[in-house]
Amino acid sequence: MNKDIFYVDVKVVSLDRVLTNLYIKMYADGSPVTLAYRKEYTIDKLKENIFTLEDKGIIAGAKDNEEGIEDWLRSSLLELVNRGNVVKEHVSTLKPLHLLSFRVQNKKFCRDYRASDQLYLMLHTNHEVMEGLVNYLSKGWDRNAKDIILRDDLDVDTTGILYITKDLKERRDINKELVKIPKPFLEKQTALFNDDIRRLLTYKDQLPRSIFIDYLRILCGFHLGLYVMKLIYLLPKMVEAGTKDIEDDWSMVVDMTDDLDGKVAPYACKDIERMENGIGKYIRATYMIDLVQRHHSTPDVCSVEDAIKLLKLEEERNDPYYKYVYQDEIQKQLPDLSETEFDKEDLKEMLQYFPEDDFFDMLVHVMEKSNLGSYQYRYLRQFIDSVTMKNTPSMLLADSRSKRHPRRGAIGSKLLETFVQLLVLKEKPGGGYESRSLSIDELAAAIRQRYGLIINGANEPRFADADVETNDAFSANMEALKNKLRQIGFYTDMSDACILQKIRPRYKLEK
Repeated sequence: MNKDIFYVDVKVVSLDRVLTNLYIKMYADGSPVTLAYRKEYTIDKLKENIFTLEDKGIIAGAKDNEEGIEDWLRSSLLELVNRGNVVKEHVSTLKPLHLLSFRVQNKKFCRDYRASDQLYLMLHTNHEVMEGLVNYLSKGWDRNAKDIILRDDLDVDTTGILYITKDLKERRDINKELVKIPKPFLEKQTALFNDDIRRLLTYKDQLPRSIFIDYLRILCGFHLGLYVMKLIYLLPKMVEAGTKDIEDDWSMVVDMTDDLDGKVAPYACKDIERMENGIGKYIRATYMIDLVQRHHSTPDVCSVEDAIKLLKLEEERNDPYYKYVYQDEIQKQLPDLSETEFDKEDLKEMLQYFPEDDFFDMLVHVMEKSNLGSYQYRYLRQFIDSVTMKNTPSMLLADSRSKRHPRRGAIGSKLLETFVQLLVLKEKPGGGYESRSLSIDELAAAIRQRYGLIINGANEPRFADADVETNDAFSANMEALKNKLRQIGFYTDMSDACILQKIRPRYKLEK
């Protein structure tokens, strides 16, 4: 893990828990927070808290409907691990419906492996968007008076979370580490994420709160997935070019048909295969940058951009420092000969085809072949699956259990709905947004131009020499897009005339 490149320690994550940990950082301005209640929260403990509210006269009827209270907690308010398992089930946290949801949390069951840190760093680059999101998520709570604002209209679940967390306390600590963290590595990708959140905030008064939070969860997962997929593609190219300033020509064909044997599936599978084949190059590029940064860490800090430039210099790779690291930190630590452990003879055999003085490349190769290298490959793949919500209505990736149908890019109905809600907004010259109608072709083009996701590849340079079969596949993909838009209620055929076949906004924002 190189925090300067990607802050996440890649593992399987739950996006609800990622949001909860993001709320902590937004609430405390990036500082770590210690909760006052040190014991484990259980459903029985939360029921006791609700009964206490009844004793204070805040609510009524809870004690007479204890089973109903437990059902409400389970179904609407709580994120549980091992749900339904009598022995292993535990409370993770409250659902992320309000900024204060983090106050009920069992940290052991609410890990996100720094995914929330990456999102916070991206949001932190745009204070306007951060402030707007905090204000919306804090609705119903007066931070200065530390009390509930009764006049704010909130749904039952969010109101329940407010009353449950109202009297709970936390202590904010001073975070010195966060000050040292640079801006996110992919600046354009960060700006795109912030623009999507800004567009989502335009709907804060139109959307039900649960739907807004669902869109927010989808966008956070989607952008984490998009960010890491672009890193896998672009970082090795940057190292090869010796500069960070390269063309972002990443793209991915997405299958809209939900048909494992559909015509467009092979093209979508091929792009994911390209990504998976590039993971090794990405890990190697990361290790190369790590070595250079470690060498030049004092007295001045070596940024990733500086490291990429240094990697193109022959004198850098021939620096005696790498010989010292190889001989003193690797070779000396190994036994001369061992039947059970990796020894010096094994190391010599592993590196027999390298030039004797090429210590830099030998170090990188040893790191790649170590347990850490295989760990990175395995867990990076699992991380991408979890943040792209694979095989769910919010998916960016899909696969089956059969090797005959490998993973492929896809857009689930909920993710498509989120895209439509954002893309029907047009920025006004004086600021703000207005809603507009889009044609099917305009929507597909906007998704391609904004996110790099190809639905119709007919005009793509890489398919310039496409045959009839390829064009037929993309034509079927566009028909599948129309069907999905009909299913989610954004598109109705009013006429055979193309000019009347429009996607109309669900919420009208006046000019």
